[in-house]
Amino acid sequence: MRIKALAIVLSLQLAGGAFACAQQVLPLWPHGTPEPPQTTQPETNMADQEGHLTNRLTNITQPSMTVFLPSNSGTPTAAAVVFPGGGYLRLAWDKEGLDVCHWLNAIDMACLLVKYRVPEDGHYPENKADFEDAQQAMRLAREHAAEWNINPARVGVIGFSAGGHLAAVLSNHFDDNSVESTPAAAEVDPKINARPEFAILGYPAYLSTGPNGTELDPALTPNSRTPPTFLIQAENDQKYIDSSLVYYRALKDADVPAELHLYATGGHGFGVHPVGYPEEHWTHTATEWLERIGMLPARRRNMALNPNGPPTPQPCPSHQLAIGRPAAQPNAPAGPPDNPNCL
Repeated sequence: MRIKALAIVLSLQLAGGAFACAQQVLPLWPHGTPEPPQTTQPETNMADQEGHLTNRLTNITQPSMTVFLPSNSGTPTAAAVVFPGGGYLRLAWDKEGLDVCHWLNAIDMACLLVKYRVPEDGHYPENKADFEDAQQAMRLAREHAAEWNINPARVGVIGFSAGGHLAAVLSNHFDDNSVESTPAAAEVDPKINARPEFAILGYPAYLSTGPNGTELDPALTPNSRTPPTFLIQAENDQKYIDSSLVYYRALKDADVPAELHLYATGGHGFGVHPVGYPEEHWTHTATEWLERIGMLPARRRNMALNPNGPPTPQPCPSHQLAIGRPAAQPNAPAGPPDNPNCL
């Protein structure tokens, strides 16, 4: 059954400016989550030791997706489903959520910010609750694509820390159908593809394993359907640097297009605006990458270098699952036969 959720329209201003469009909040599971909640406590905005609210949310038992649309009302835009981090215990709602939406709207992308279930004991594959939320958010994005003026063939994921782990899980297991055997099966439209078209992972956690953290968690092994991936990581993030390193190597071994941007400083959790540090401008680099892979149109300054613009990405014959994906042009070259990572 296709979800018919009533949108709650609110106004929101973010640090640095206001969004041009109103905010919509859609429940992911309006008739109940696939599994019972692991907490009975009310949703809470956590406070620091001095009692100041930190905009870190916890006790999320009714997961939802908040929609921020850019002011561009012309050609359907690309979009990103965003997963803030927080160790699967809380959500860093500002610097890994609202700030990300502000950046995406500024480059004419829609931002679909997800409140996934936290706290949760464990994560994929032992605990699939947050993964199910991620899958459902991606399906909702494509179900509502026409309403939100989104190109359903240009929807990807962005995640930070634990949210980066969640984005990596979705990148590799988008076709997991275990949710269809839960009480929420009626909420899921299995005909809608949950594969992200790109992934941006910010200092992802929990990807490495082994005694020295130098091996990739086997549950996250990339494959020929893993989307193009962009990783940002600080070298002095001592706890999680290996997550990015081993995942990048696995992406290359699987011939998945990938970039790793490793900064000398930043630690863990630097978010979108680490002012004064080398990683301060990572969003500019990510924007250029989105242009190169065809998610965004090339900006005017790039036209001087290539007056014909970037080549139009051709969809692979074996990768025509996203609703609304344009058909390949006659006589257009197909993607690599053994690696359908083309768009």
